[in-house]
Amino acid sequence: MAEQTPETLNHFASLSFTEDYWKLPQESRCEVREGFLSRLRKSVDAVHLYQLAALESRGDLLTWTASASASPESSRGFFAGWASALAPARRYLRSSDVLWGYTRPSQYTKSRSTQELDPFAPNREPYLIVYPFVKTPEWYLLDREKRGELMAGHIKTGTQYKDITQLLVYCFGLQDQEFIVAYETEDMRRFLALVQELRSTEVRVYTARDWPLHAGVYQPDAEALAAWL
Repeated sequence: MAEQTPETLNHFASLSFTEDYWKLPQESRCEVREGFLSRLRKSVDAVHLYQLAALESRGDLLTWTASASASPESSRGFFAGWASALAPARRYLRSSDVLWGYTRPSQYTKSRSTQELDPFAPNREPYLIVYPFVKTPEWYLLDREKRGELMAGHIKTGTQYKDITQLLVYCFGLQDQEFIVAYETEDMRRFLALVQELRSTEVRVYTARDWPLHAGVYQPDAEALAAWL
């Protein structure tokens, strides 16, 4: 049997350090960062951190956290843990954008893509790009076969960039968007070329919205803790 995408919960949050944080002495700022990260790691199955500062004006830090199970019980525990991890640092960390949802097997492919992102992989690429996605009503009025034909061309373009991996997250009825797409790459210029090429595929006319976008630089644990002195 072909391997299918497992159902997991994925959560992306952009965070900004407040003026109260920057007024703290350096040692206290370190305690805020270490405390938040330590509590978060105890509450979820995977945590990855990315620098947003200098790449955008809406946030300083992007967190990608995930739960290996999408069950009602694990989802409830995930959100409770996230809130508990942030609560003691609310004076110093402000959430500016939150995107979350569940992975599901694709309705357009028979097996899991070899370019699919694994939230629980031990190693990460240098860059992550994340954005919400909404299709037009006309897309859902097309029959399944026609949608499959259009997506085949879209997917074919993506397979030409084998060094770029993707995660598709579903959030119908859970957030303002219908999907979240996340990409990992070792070269953002390659991602730029991919998106520019995807813009010319026929399925593009059925895109209602694909913003706001967050592009972040991966920060391993030590670097993440030291980056915000």
